[in-house]
Formats: sequence, structure tokens, C-alpha cells
Amino acid sequence: MSAATPSRDGSSLGAAVGALLKSREVAVAVVLVLLIAATTLKSDAFLFSSTGWRDLLLTPSMLVLLAVGQTAVIITRNVDLSVGSTLGLTAYLTGRLFIDTSLPIILVVLAAVLMGAVLGLVNGVLVAWGRVPALVITLGTMYIYRGAFLTWAGSDRINAGDMPRAFRDLGTDSILGIPVLTIVAVVVLAAVGYYLHTARGGREFYAIGSDPDAAHLYGLRISRRIMAAFVLSGALAGLAGAVSAARFGTVSSSVGTGIEFEAVGAAVIGGVAIFGGSGTVWGAALGAFLLVTINRSLPVLGISDFWQQAVVGALIVGAITLDRVLVRRQEKKLVAARDDAGSSHAGPPTREPVVATTAPGSPGASAPGDTSSPTDPQEGTR
Repeated sequence: MSAATPSRDGSSLGAAVGALLKSREVAVAVVLVLLIAATTLKSDAFLFSSTGWRDLLLTPSMLVLLAVGQTAVIITRNVDLSVGSTLGLTAYLTGRLFIDTSLPIILVVLAAVLMGAVLGLVNGVLVAWGRVPALVITLGTMYIYRGAFLTWAGSDRINAGDMPRAFRDLGTDSILGIPVLTIVAVVVLAAVGYYLHTARGGREFYAIGSDPDAAHLYGLRISRRIMAAFVLSGALAGLAGAVSAARFGTVSSSVGTGIEFEAVGAAVIGGVAIFGGSGTVWGAALGAFLLVTINRSLPVLGISDFWQQAVVGALIVGAITLDRVLVRRQEKKLVAARDDAGSSHAGPPTREPVVATTAPGSPGASAPGDTSSPTDPQEGTR
């Protein structure tokens, strides 16, 4: 028994290492590290300048927040295209509150998060209870929210002088060399990741995305979970709006335009299945870092703007294609395993019935003309 234990432990460790090496998150992390290394070799200022390391960590923080919220929605087999417009609205709300009120910074940030959650709730209600595809709903609300933003802001612009110095410092300050906004993004990432993988509600997100019909038969509250995913996405978009105001110090009517597609791309590149049911927020965060680093590093490597967009598009197409290939391969393995299990548990071949040769008059013998089968001596004990 003791001799078998080390072997069993070794095989378990080997299986865990093998699974880790095959994970999409590790592949994205390796590509990210190689890209940073290649760019640093080309120009060491990319990483070792006075702001190189800080920008490497700080710039993706806003996209990480959006990608985390997008992951929760995509896992449930939906998508949220309104996060860019939500970000713009909440960023402008942040600036207006600083101008028109004397609220403390924390309350202003909470107001932005709350507004984002309300906008996400609108999406969730229409998708979950209206039974309308999320792509259609969020595409419509993307334009509605953007139109409301343009109507509200007009040609107005929030400038750095309109916001408190302490708030703007959040976009540049660091703790132990790590930018404050990056720490905020990591805390949110850890909290959402922990919820999705340990809480019952989080696991139900995956169950709904994997098979909505089975989840319904099991009694899961599908509409409530889908609505919760959209509320989370909207709330994190609201937080990203406040982060954007602190990071750049200004808010214009174009802020957040097009970033919703980057959020979806980051999640997909990070291994979140666009068809729902699988993926992690950790992978989505790595995808966000990879996208932002590509945009910063390819010009340093001398690659034109066209090829920057082409590389991002190729990564998204490749990630979706790889996901479908892996799903098909897994389905074939499951079918083969089911067939093997069925053949191994098949019963022995049916034997011909044995005709009793009991003598007449003895116990168990059949009476003349009786066509019933002989009495089973164990029948009385059944």
C-alpha cells in the first residue's frame, strides 16, 4: 500500500502538470512573455525606462475590468456589446459629479459603479425575460447609451482641472512599484474568479452556458443568473469609466468607443469559449494584457498600423477556431469512452433454458397437462 502511494502521487502530479501545460492561459502567458522579451531586445526602453514597467502594468487595467465582466456574460452563452458606451457614460458622470457636487471620491466612484449596474440591469432584463438574443439587445443599447452620452455631453469636455488632484493621482500613484489602478483590477479579478469557481452561483453560470436545457430541467434559475451576469458586466464597466477618468485626466464624448470589441477579443483570446460554458477570468485578463501589449510593442518592432489590427484579428479567429477544434476532439473522446463503457458492462450471452427432468410426483414436478414452468425453489424467499 505504501509503495503504491508515491506512484499514485507522482502520476497525479504529472497529470496536473500536463493539464497546466495544455491550458490556454499558459499558452497566452508564454506568448505575452515572448512578445515583451522581443520588444525589450529591440528597445530596452520599452521595459526599463522610467515609465516602461509602470505603463506595462497600468495601461491594461481598464481593459482587464471590462474583460472580467465580459467573461461572466460570455460564459452564460451571451455577449455584452454595450460596455464601451457604459464606460463613456459613467466616465462623464464621474467628471460631472466632481464639478457639480462636493461628494468624496469614494462616493463618486460608487455612483459610477451603480450607474453601470443599472445599465447592465436593463440589458439583463431584456435578454433574460424578454427572450431576445443578447447580441441584438446589447447592440441596440450600445447605440442608445452612446446617443444619451452624446446628448448629455454635447461638445463639453471634462478637463483635468475639473477633477480633484487626489483622484487624478490614482492614475499615476504606485504601491511597492505596482500602479494603484492595477491593484484595483487585480482585486476585482481575484474576487470574481473566486466567485465563479467556488460559489454555487458562479458554477451555475457555467452550467447554464454548457447546456441551458439541462440547466432548466435541473431547476436552475436561468433568468436570474443571466441578469446577474449583465449587472456584473455593467458594474465593472462603470468602474472602468471611473478608472478611465483617473487614468487620462480628461473625458470627451468619444471615450470608450470601440473598446467593447477589445473586451470580447480579450476574453476569447484568453480561452473563454464564445459559445459559453468554459473559460476563466484569469485567461481573459491575460488576453487583455496581450492585446494592449501588442498595440504598444508592434510599433517598436517596426510593424505598421495595418498589421497591428491584422494580428489582433488573426488571434481572435485563431482562438475561436482552436476552441471549436478542442470541443470536437473532446466530444469524440466522450463518445468513445461511452461506447467502451457500454461494451465492457454488457451482460453474458443468453443461455438456452434448462428443461427440468423432475420425476412425476416429486416436489417441483408439473402436473399432467400443466404448461406452467416449474416452481422456483427460491420463489417463496423473494
